[in-house]
Amino acid sequence: MKIVVDAMGGDFAPVETVKGAVDAVKELGIEVILVGDEDKVNDELARYSTGKLPVSVIHAPEVIEMGEPPAVALRKKKNSSIVVGTKLVKEGVGDAIVSAGNTGAAMGSALLGFGRIKGIHRPAIASVIPTVKGKSLILDVGANAECDPQNLLQFAVMGSIYSKKILGVEKPKVGLLNIGEEETKGNPIYLEAYRLIKDTDLNFIGNIEGRDITAGIADVIVCDGFVGNVVLKFGEGLAKDLMSMIKEELKKNVFVKLGAAIILSHAKGLRKKIDYSEYGGAPLLGINGVCIICHGTSQAKAIKNAIRAARECVEMDVVNSIKRSIGEKSIGDGSVANG
Repeated sequence: MKIVVDAMGGDFAPVETVKGAVDAVKELGIEVILVGDEDKVNDELARYSTGKLPVSVIHAPEVIEMGEPPAVALRKKKNSSIVVGTKLVKEGVGDAIVSAGNTGAAMGSALLGFGRIKGIHRPAIASVIPTVKGKSLILDVGANAECDPQNLLQFAVMGSIYSKKILGVEKPKVGLLNIGEEETKGNPIYLEAYRLIKDTDLNFIGNIEGRDITAGIADVIVCDGFVGNVVLKFGEGLAKDLMSMIKEELKKNVFVKLGAAIILSHAKGLRKKIDYSEYGGAPLLGINGVCIICHGTSQAKAIKNAIRAARECVEMDVVNSIKRSIGEKSIGDGSVANG
Protein backbone atom coordinates (compact mmCIF):
# COMPACT_ATOMS: atom_id res chain seq x y z
CA MET A 1 0.00 0.00 0.00
CA LYS A 2 1.19 3.48 -0.87
CA ILE A 3 0.04 6.50 1.11
CA VAL A 4 0.66 9.94 -0.36
CA VAL A 5 1.55 12.63 2.20
CA ASP A 6 1.34 16.36 1.59
CA ALA A 7 4.79 17.04 3.02
CA MET A 8 4.36 20.83 2.94
CA GLY A 9 0.94 20.98 4.62
CA GLY A 10 0.65 22.16 8.22
CA ASP A 11 2.21 24.61 10.63
CA PHE A 12 5.23 22.38 11.27
CA ALA A 13 5.84 21.11 7.74
CA PRO A 14 8.02 19.66 6.40
CA VAL A 15 9.85 18.82 9.65
CA GLU A 16 7.01 17.06 11.44
CA THR A 17 5.29 15.66 8.35
CA VAL A 18 8.46 13.94 7.21
CA LYS A 19 9.19 12.59 10.70
CA GLY A 20 5.64 11.27 11.01
CA ALA A 21 5.85 9.64 7.60
CA VAL A 22 9.13 7.93 8.43
CA ASP A 23 7.70 6.67 11.73
CA ALA A 24 4.64 5.33 9.88
CA VAL A 25 6.77 3.44 7.37
CA LYS A 26 8.79 1.84 10.16
CA GLU A 27 5.77 0.89 12.28
CA LEU A 28 3.03 0.15 9.76
CA GLY A 29 4.86 -1.67 6.99
CA ILE A 30 3.63 0.58 4.18
CA GLU A 31 5.14 2.78 1.50
CA VAL A 32 4.91 6.55 1.70
CA ILE A 33 5.19 9.07 -1.11
CA LEU A 34 6.15 12.53 0.16
CA VAL A 35 5.00 15.40 -2.06
CA GLY A 36 6.56 18.83 -1.75
CA ASP A 37 9.68 20.91 -2.28
CA GLU A 38 12.20 18.23 -3.18
CA ASP A 39 15.20 19.93 -1.61
CA LYS A 40 13.46 20.69 1.67
CA VAL A 41 11.90 17.24 1.95
CA ASN A 42 15.18 15.48 1.17
CA ASP A 43 16.98 17.66 3.73
CA GLU A 44 14.55 16.38 6.37
CA LEU A 45 14.84 12.77 5.19
CA ALA A 46 18.61 13.04 5.57
CA ARG A 47 18.07 13.20 9.34
CA TYR A 48 16.89 9.58 9.31
CA SER A 49 18.26 6.25 8.14
CA THR A 50 15.86 5.84 5.23
CA GLY A 51 18.18 4.09 2.79
CA LYS A 52 16.22 0.83 2.79
CA LEU A 53 12.84 2.26 3.70
CA PRO A 54 10.09 2.54 1.04
CA VAL A 55 9.95 6.34 1.08
CA SER A 56 9.96 8.33 -2.15
CA VAL A 57 9.72 12.04 -2.96
CA ILE A 58 7.70 13.73 -5.70
CA HIS A 59 8.57 17.35 -6.39
CA ALA A 60 5.85 19.99 -6.03
CA PRO A 61 7.27 23.53 -6.07
CA GLU A 62 4.19 25.36 -4.77
CA VAL A 63 2.48 25.45 -1.38
CA ILE A 64 -1.06 26.56 -0.56
CA GLU A 65 -0.70 28.51 2.67
CA MET A 66 -3.12 28.11 5.57
CA GLY A 67 -4.70 31.53 5.14
CA GLU A 68 -5.21 31.44 1.37
CA PRO A 69 -8.75 31.30 -0.06
CA PRO A 70 -9.01 27.65 -1.21
CA ALA A 71 -10.86 28.19 -4.50
CA VAL A 72 -8.44 30.88 -5.68
CA ALA A 73 -5.36 28.98 -4.53
CA LEU A 74 -6.40 25.75 -6.26
CA ARG A 75 -6.83 27.61 -9.57
CA LYS A 76 -3.53 29.48 -9.31
CA LYS A 77 -1.32 26.82 -7.78
CA LYS A 78 -1.69 23.76 -10.00
CA ASN A 79 1.73 22.52 -8.85
CA SER A 80 1.04 22.77 -5.13
CA SER A 81 1.78 19.78 -2.92
CA ILE A 82 -1.90 19.06 -2.19
CA VAL A 83 -2.95 19.22 -5.87
CA VAL A 84 -0.04 17.09 -7.08
CA GLY A 85 -0.61 14.60 -4.25
CA THR A 86 -4.30 14.24 -5.06
CA LYS A 87 -3.45 13.70 -8.73
CA LEU A 88 -1.09 10.86 -7.80
CA VAL A 89 -3.90 9.07 -5.97
CA LYS A 90 -6.36 9.72 -8.79
CA GLU A 91 -3.90 8.20 -11.27
CA GLY A 92 -3.43 5.12 -9.09
CA VAL A 93 0.15 5.88 -8.07
CA GLY A 94 -0.99 6.06 -4.43
CA ASP A 95 -3.94 4.58 -2.54
CA ALA A 96 -4.82 7.52 -0.27
CA ILE A 97 -3.70 11.03 0.61
CA VAL A 98 -2.99 12.64 3.98
CA SER A 99 -2.73 16.41 4.47
CA ALA A 100 -2.39 18.77 7.43
CA GLY A 101 -2.53 21.80 5.17
CA ASN A 102 -5.29 24.24 4.31
CA THR A 103 -8.49 22.29 5.06
CA GLY A 104 -10.53 24.00 2.37
CA ALA A 105 -7.83 23.37 -0.22
CA ALA A 106 -7.49 19.71 0.79
CA MET A 107 -11.24 19.24 0.56
CA GLY A 108 -11.52 21.14 -2.71
CA SER A 109 -8.64 19.24 -4.27
CA ALA A 110 -10.17 15.92 -3.24
CA LEU A 111 -13.57 16.93 -4.63
CA LEU A 112 -12.09 18.04 -7.94
CA GLY A 113 -9.71 15.10 -8.17
CA PHE A 114 -11.85 12.21 -6.96
CA GLY A 115 -15.38 13.54 -7.37
CA ARG A 116 -18.31 12.70 -5.11
CA ILE A 117 -19.72 9.23 -4.74
CA LYS A 118 -22.81 9.00 -6.93
CA GLY A 119 -25.84 9.90 -4.83
CA ILE A 120 -23.89 11.85 -2.21
CA HIS A 121 -24.86 15.52 -2.22
CA ARG A 122 -22.05 16.79 0.02
CA PRO A 123 -19.03 15.15 1.61
CA ALA A 124 -18.46 15.42 5.35
CA ILE A 125 -15.40 15.54 7.58
CA ALA A 126 -15.75 12.91 10.31
CA SER A 127 -13.73 13.14 13.51
CA VAL A 128 -13.19 10.55 16.23
CA ILE A 129 -13.67 11.91 19.75
CA PRO A 130 -13.01 10.24 23.13
CA THR A 131 -15.91 9.36 25.43
CA VAL A 132 -16.24 7.67 28.81
CA LYS A 133 -17.18 4.48 26.95
CA GLY A 134 -14.44 4.63 24.32
CA LYS A 135 -14.80 6.51 21.04
CA SER A 136 -17.54 8.19 19.06
CA LEU A 137 -17.61 9.67 15.58
CA ILE A 138 -18.95 13.16 14.94
CA LEU A 139 -19.75 14.54 11.49
CA ASP A 140 -19.72 16.99 9.89
CA VAL A 141 -16.97 18.97 11.67
CA GLY A 142 -16.27 21.67 9.12
CA ALA A 143 -16.97 20.83 5.49
CA ASN A 144 -20.49 22.28 5.39
CA ALA A 145 -21.48 25.27 7.51
CA GLU A 146 -25.06 24.93 6.33
CA CYS A 147 -26.89 21.67 5.64
CA ASP A 148 -30.30 20.51 4.52
CA PRO A 149 -32.11 17.49 6.03
CA GLN A 150 -30.91 15.06 3.34
CA ASN A 151 -27.31 16.11 3.94
CA LEU A 152 -27.71 15.17 7.60
CA LEU A 153 -29.31 11.87 6.60
CA GLN A 154 -26.36 11.05 4.36
CA PHE A 155 -23.94 11.96 7.14
CA ALA A 156 -25.75 9.44 9.36
CA VAL A 157 -25.39 6.72 6.73
CA MET A 158 -21.70 7.40 6.05
CA GLY A 159 -20.87 7.78 9.74
CA SER A 160 -22.55 4.49 10.55
CA ILE A 161 -20.50 2.72 7.88
CA TYR A 162 -17.23 4.25 9.11
CA SER A 163 -18.03 3.41 12.72
CA LYS A 164 -18.72 -0.19 11.78
CA LYS A 165 -15.77 -0.65 9.43
CA ILE A 166 -13.04 1.31 11.22
CA LEU A 167 -14.11 1.63 14.86
CA GLY A 168 -15.47 -1.91 15.04
CA VAL A 169 -18.97 -1.08 16.30
CA GLU A 170 -21.29 -3.83 15.11
CA LYS A 171 -24.51 -1.79 15.08
CA PRO A 172 -23.59 1.86 15.67
CA LYS A 173 -26.06 3.97 17.61
CA VAL A 174 -26.76 7.16 15.66
CA GLY A 175 -27.72 10.37 17.46
CA LEU A 176 -28.79 13.72 16.00
CA LEU A 177 -27.13 16.57 17.93
CA ASN A 178 -29.89 18.97 18.94
CA ILE A 179 -31.03 21.41 21.63
CA GLY A 180 -33.27 18.84 23.30
CA GLU A 181 -34.02 15.13 23.35
CA GLU A 182 -37.66 15.45 22.30
CA GLU A 183 -38.59 14.70 18.69
CA THR A 184 -40.23 18.12 18.43
CA LYS A 185 -37.05 20.09 19.30
CA GLY A 186 -34.89 21.99 16.85
CA ASN A 187 -35.32 24.10 13.73
CA PRO A 188 -37.19 22.88 10.62
CA ILE A 189 -34.03 21.38 9.12
CA TYR A 190 -33.36 19.22 12.17
CA LEU A 191 -37.02 18.30 12.56
CA GLU A 192 -37.07 16.96 9.00
CA ALA A 193 -33.68 15.28 9.41
CA TYR A 194 -35.04 13.46 12.46
CA ARG A 195 -37.92 12.11 10.39
CA LEU A 196 -35.68 11.03 7.52
CA ILE A 197 -33.15 9.22 9.71
CA LYS A 198 -35.91 7.60 11.74
CA ASP A 199 -37.37 6.12 8.53
CA THR A 200 -34.15 4.20 7.73
CA ASP A 201 -32.95 0.95 9.25
CA LEU A 202 -30.04 2.74 10.93
CA ASN A 203 -29.79 2.22 14.69
CA PHE A 204 -31.19 5.70 15.36
CA ILE A 205 -31.57 6.64 19.03
CA GLY A 206 -33.06 10.09 18.38
CA ASN A 207 -31.84 13.50 19.47
CA ILE A 208 -28.92 13.91 21.85
CA GLU A 209 -27.76 17.06 23.62
CA GLY A 210 -24.30 18.56 24.00
CA ARG A 211 -23.87 17.06 27.46
CA ASP A 212 -24.41 13.58 26.00
CA ILE A 213 -21.48 13.76 23.57
CA THR A 214 -18.72 12.57 25.91
CA ALA A 215 -21.05 10.18 27.74
CA GLY A 216 -20.81 7.80 24.80
CA ILE A 217 -24.57 7.56 24.39
CA ALA A 218 -24.22 7.63 20.59
CA ASP A 219 -21.51 5.98 18.47
CA VAL A 220 -22.23 8.37 15.59
CA ILE A 221 -23.14 12.01 16.24
CA VAL A 222 -24.71 13.88 13.33
CA CYS A 223 -24.73 17.68 12.95
CA ASP A 224 -23.92 20.42 10.45
CA GLY A 225 -20.32 21.53 9.97
CA PHE A 226 -20.69 24.80 11.84
CA VAL A 227 -21.92 23.14 15.03
CA GLY A 228 -19.54 20.21 14.65
CA ASN A 229 -16.47 22.40 14.26
CA VAL A 230 -17.37 24.44 17.35
CA VAL A 231 -17.90 21.24 19.35
CA LEU A 232 -14.59 19.79 18.16
CA LYS A 233 -12.51 22.90 18.90
CA PHE A 234 -14.22 23.41 22.27
CA GLY A 235 -13.44 19.81 23.22
CA GLU A 236 -9.79 20.13 22.21
CA GLY A 237 -9.38 23.32 24.22
CA LEU A 238 -11.19 21.95 27.26
CA ALA A 239 -9.13 18.77 27.34
CA LYS A 240 -5.86 20.70 27.11
CA ASP A 241 -6.79 23.35 29.67
CA LEU A 242 -8.32 20.85 32.08
CA MET A 243 -5.06 18.93 32.33
CA SER A 244 -3.22 22.23 32.92
CA MET A 245 -5.66 23.23 35.66
CA ILE A 246 -5.26 19.86 37.39
CA LYS A 247 -1.47 20.23 37.36
CA GLU A 248 -1.68 23.73 38.82
CA GLU A 249 -4.01 22.61 41.61
CA LEU A 250 -1.69 19.76 42.51
CA LYS A 251 1.17 22.23 42.99
CA LYS A 252 -0.64 24.56 45.41
CA ASN A 253 -0.36 22.53 48.61
CA VAL A 254 2.86 21.04 49.97
CA PHE A 255 1.07 17.89 51.11
CA VAL A 256 -0.65 17.49 47.76
CA LYS A 257 2.70 17.87 46.01
CA LEU A 258 3.91 14.69 47.70
CA GLY A 259 1.25 12.65 45.94
CA ALA A 260 1.21 14.66 42.72
CA ALA A 261 3.86 12.53 41.02
CA ILE A 262 1.86 9.38 41.68
CA ILE A 263 -1.39 10.97 40.54
CA LEU A 264 0.13 12.37 37.35
CA SER A 265 1.79 9.06 36.52
CA HIS A 266 -1.61 7.39 36.65
CA ALA A 267 -3.05 10.17 34.50
CA LYS A 268 -0.92 9.20 31.49
CA GLY A 269 -3.66 6.98 30.16
CA LEU A 270 -6.15 9.83 30.43
CA ARG A 271 -3.82 12.23 28.65
CA LYS A 272 -3.38 9.73 25.85
CA LYS A 273 -7.14 9.22 25.55
CA ILE A 274 -7.92 12.93 25.15
CA ASP A 275 -4.92 13.73 22.93
CA TYR A 276 -6.21 14.45 19.40
CA SER A 277 -2.89 13.34 17.91
CA GLU A 278 -3.69 9.76 18.96
CA TYR A 279 -6.55 9.77 16.44
CA GLY A 280 -4.47 11.23 13.61
CA GLY A 281 -6.79 12.88 11.15
CA ALA A 282 -10.37 13.01 9.97
CA PRO A 283 -11.59 11.24 6.83
CA LEU A 284 -13.47 13.20 4.19
CA LEU A 285 -16.40 10.86 3.65
CA GLY A 286 -18.52 10.92 0.50
CA ILE A 287 -15.75 11.36 -2.06
CA ASN A 288 -14.64 8.68 -4.50
CA GLY A 289 -11.27 8.20 -2.83
CA VAL A 290 -9.53 8.27 0.55
CA CYS A 291 -8.47 11.66 1.92
CA ILE A 292 -7.47 12.17 5.55
CA ILE A 293 -7.46 15.77 6.76
CA CYS A 294 -5.27 16.55 9.77
CA HIS A 295 -5.23 19.40 12.24
CA GLY A 296 -3.05 22.28 11.05
CA THR A 297 -0.92 21.98 14.20
CA SER A 298 -0.30 18.26 13.70
CA GLN A 299 3.11 17.01 14.68
CA ALA A 300 4.82 13.70 13.91
CA LYS A 301 2.59 11.46 16.05
CA ALA A 302 -0.59 12.88 14.55
CA ILE A 303 0.77 12.50 11.01
CA LYS A 304 1.76 8.89 11.71
CA ASN A 305 -1.68 8.08 13.08
CA ALA A 306 -3.36 9.86 10.16
CA ILE A 307 -1.42 7.60 7.82
CA ARG A 308 -2.64 4.65 9.90
CA ALA A 309 -6.22 5.90 9.46
CA ALA A 310 -5.70 6.18 5.70
CA ARG A 311 -4.40 2.63 5.54
CA GLU A 312 -7.40 1.35 7.49
CA CYS A 313 -9.85 3.14 5.19
CA VAL A 314 -8.25 1.49 2.18
CA GLU A 315 -8.02 -1.94 3.80
CA MET A 316 -11.63 -1.87 5.00
CA ASP A 317 -12.87 -0.58 1.64
CA VAL A 318 -14.83 2.28 3.20
CA VAL A 319 -15.43 4.07 -0.12
CA ASN A 320 -17.04 1.07 -1.81
CA SER A 321 -19.05 0.31 1.32
CA ILE A 322 -20.59 3.78 1.11
CA LYS A 323 -21.21 3.27 -2.61
CA ARG A 324 -23.02 0.00 -1.98
CA SER A 325 -25.11 1.53 0.78
CA ILE A 326 -26.11 4.59 -1.21
CA GLY A 327 -26.35 2.81 -4.57
CA GLU A 328 -28.80 4.28 -7.03
CA LYS A 329 -31.38 4.95 -4.33
CA SER A 330 -32.89 8.33 -3.64
CA ILE A 331 -31.66 9.31 -0.20
CA GLY A 332 -34.55 10.10 2.04
CA ASP A 333 -37.03 7.58 0.64
CA GLY A 334 -36.56 5.29 3.60
CA SER A 335 -34.68 2.67 1.62
CA VAL A 336 -31.13 3.35 2.80
CA ALA A 337 -29.34 0.30 4.17
CA ASN A 338 -27.15 0.21 7.23
CA GLY A 339 -24.03 -0.68 5.26
